[in-house]
Amino acid sequence: MDLSLAQSCVPSTFSPSLFGAEVLSLEANLVTNYSASVAEAFRYVAPAVTLDNVSFCNITIAYTHPGQNDHIVTEAWLPLDWNERFQAIGGGGWVAGRFFLTYGGMQGAIADGYATITTDAGLEDAQEPTPWALNSPGNVNLYNLQNTASVSLNDEAIIGKSLIKSFYGREPKYSYWNGCSNGGRQGLMIAQRYPDLYDGIAAGAPAVHWNELMPFSQWPQQLMNELGEYPYPCELDALSAAALAACDGLDGVVDGAVADQHACLAAFDPFSVVGKEVECAQTNGTRRAVSRAAAVVANATWHGHSAKKYYGGLVPGSDLTGILSIVQTSCNATGCVGVPSMLGGLWLQLFVAKDPAFDIGHLSREEFDGLVSSGRQQYASLVESADPDLRKFRDLGGKIVSFHGLADTVIPPGSTEEYYNAVAGVTPDIRDFFRYFEAPGLAHCFGGKSGQPNNLFQQLRDWVEEGTAPEKTPIKFNVGDNETQNRILCPYPQKAQYLASCGDAAMEKCWSCSGSENPAAAKRGEPRHLELR
Repeated sequence: MDLSLAQSCVPSTFSPSLFGAEVLSLEANLVTNYSASVAEAFRYVAPAVTLDNVSFCNITIAYTHPGQNDHIVTEAWLPLDWNERFQAIGGGGWVAGRFFLTYGGMQGAIADGYATITTDAGLEDAQEPTPWALNSPGNVNLYNLQNTASVSLNDEAIIGKSLIKSFYGREPKYSYWNGCSNGGRQGLMIAQRYPDLYDGIAAGAPAVHWNELMPFSQWPQQLMNELGEYPYPCELDALSAAALAACDGLDGVVDGAVADQHACLAAFDPFSVVGKEVECAQTNGTRRAVSRAAAVVANATWHGHSAKKYYGGLVPGSDLTGILSIVQTSCNATGCVGVPSMLGGLWLQLFVAKDPAFDIGHLSREEFDGLVSSGRQQYASLVESADPDLRKFRDLGGKIVSFHGLADTVIPPGSTEEYYNAVAGVTPDIRDFFRYFEAPGLAHCFGGKSGQPNNLFQQLRDWVEEGTAPEKTPIKFNVGDNETQNRILCPYPQKAQYLASCGDAAMEKCWSCSGSENPAAAKRGEPRHLELR
């Protein structure tokens, strides 16, 4: 332990200055001999790690922007054994930071020697926005929304670097961002609006088109409400299984994962499954025919909202009924009811309608589409992180790595694909500073058949510090029966191809990246519009 640093872990060491803000309180506490095990799931792009007797200075700062009546808390951990680098950790869902996933990421960061930080954006640990969205019915708290959308991200970087300089006597050599989902959105927002804050950004499964994503996550529920029918999960599971069976081998490998969303949408017709009888756990194991309504809902979830602006829906074959699914129904032996999305339902209710009592369960299509349009008009400049002009970030030498699981059940992978293509349209040299990896079988940020790209953060660091761009990234792929294979992910638009002549799909060397490196070659033209039958 560096005793001089340990002795410096007192409030008087730190005097952060943030223009337009007033510090309300600052606490500094030395944490010694801290041990923990951090799962890969908490780190997104880095492997599992064990902390063993790590010591760090925990600094918690509360501040406000005078006149805005906000109260924001940032928390920094500064390890005594420092690697001279800074890694900020993003949030998830409605949460900006300072919750269990963020703390797992921070544990991983200090295990590797990084100084690290998180912010609650003034929302505390609210898992959903009801406590902070409205000042009163009809009046959105725009300061809170602005803080979580962007402002707190700039604040925490400035505060973090100030704390680092005060504690270690020097600035970090390199600064990084690491986040997934909302944390991925935060990373892209930083690159777009605050391009000088970080040298490298890891932005997994980003909620990039916020004003499209939110209503999309309510779209299956809206359609069920219009139909007046709510399919049993067993019907939706049968449709997912049929889609997987039809599309699994389209990439030349049968492995329980869909690797090409566009090819699968063209190859599989969900209405071909209507009438098929399946065993239904929700009706005590009796057999039930797959209804037309189930096919309509699945088809709509895969194709996206008919008023969409940017992208399609979930990849066919992904889980439509799991805990994070946007197609959830609650059932008993006599029938089912819909379960509104904690994302889209609350967004439309609190931020667009501005009324916690607003009934989202009885909207016409015209009313629903009107809310989508209204949300876009009101909030595009506030919360969107879809600006494709990253030239300032590029010119400052910044690098971005992103990934998106093709079995994501929350955020359509096509949204990241569309954003990457849009950036390429502005900067054709996109591969010089931005690489995106699609992961067949990976669920939302973690889970599913595919392992996370847990070498990608180190590859980002190598790119930033050594100039070595990631041409591929290794993963573990679960093929069943406790058997895993060593595979690769490739930078979009390339795809991993199995070399049959190599003879062993479990070996990384038997996989290579194929296809054009040019994103323009992968553009799909205009988004497909929903067809109901």
